[in-house]
Amino acid sequence: MASQSSSSVSDVSFSEQRSKLYDNLARDLQEKGPAFLSGATSQSLTLSDIFTLKDGVVTPILKPANPPVRANVLHLGPEFAERISQAVRDIFLPYFDQAIWFQNTSFFHSSMFHASSQTEPVPATENEVEAEANAVKAVAETFCPLKIVLDRVVLTSTGVLLGCWQVTSGTDPYVIREKLRDALPNAPKKQLYDPVILYTSLARLLAAPKIPSEEMHKSEDQVKFFYELVGRLNKLIQGFQAVVSELWYVEEFDVLALALNGRMNVRSFHFGCSGSN
Repeated sequence: MASQSSSSVSDVSFSEQRSKLYDNLARDLQEKGPAFLSGATSQSLTLSDIFTLKDGVVTPILKPANPPVRANVLHLGPEFAERISQAVRDIFLPYFDQAIWFQNTSFFHSSMFHASSQTEPVPATENEVEAEANAVKAVAETFCPLKIVLDRVVLTSTGVLLGCWQVTSGTDPYVIREKLRDALPNAPKKQLYDPVILYTSLARLLAAPKIPSEEMHKSEDQVKFFYELVGRLNKLIQGFQAVVSELWYVEEFDVLALALNGRMNVRSFHFGCSGSN
């Protein structure tokens, strides 16, 4: 996701910017088609690099990350994540059986800022990692809990179901990222996400739905069907409210560890502010 300058942020409200980004994400499937059916992902990997699908069982392929990715993410508690995940299962599981990977509800998160990423690794010693974690903890103590509302769920061309959030009160993700950037001066200059965006990966589709082939003989039929499913899901959970009050500093020892239940070390920091910004 391309970054935006601070001047553009001052011109348009954060919520309006997020809405425009979510509009673009919602059009992605229409514009590019279901690229995941041919194995494409949003990373420099194919689905076959990430998962195996055998006898109806989806298994992640865990590969060591060298050096480990160091990610700062907002954690969405299981009390919220489980309700969202159940709705996704209710709508999608009948059509995708086991050809779907559900995000672990213990690790629902929104990525904020990377101290080291897969595309731009920044090696660090144990002491440097500890220093980074302490800096992140100090910053987290200045944040106020975010009250968030689910703006919509979108399905991307790479098969990822994203829960896209708006912020009703608390420290805005833009501010969180700016403060993390100041606290982590050695971090990659080019970050992976737009500075205002706030979304959570809910699940990933891995194959075509199990419906009669005559109903899906054209790619347009597939796209229409996917949008219908997403529409059903939004009827269930659009407007869902949650509270985020933890920032995690995560060392991912496997590639995409947070997404694939890989090896990781999580340091959890509670927000120190009790009011709202």
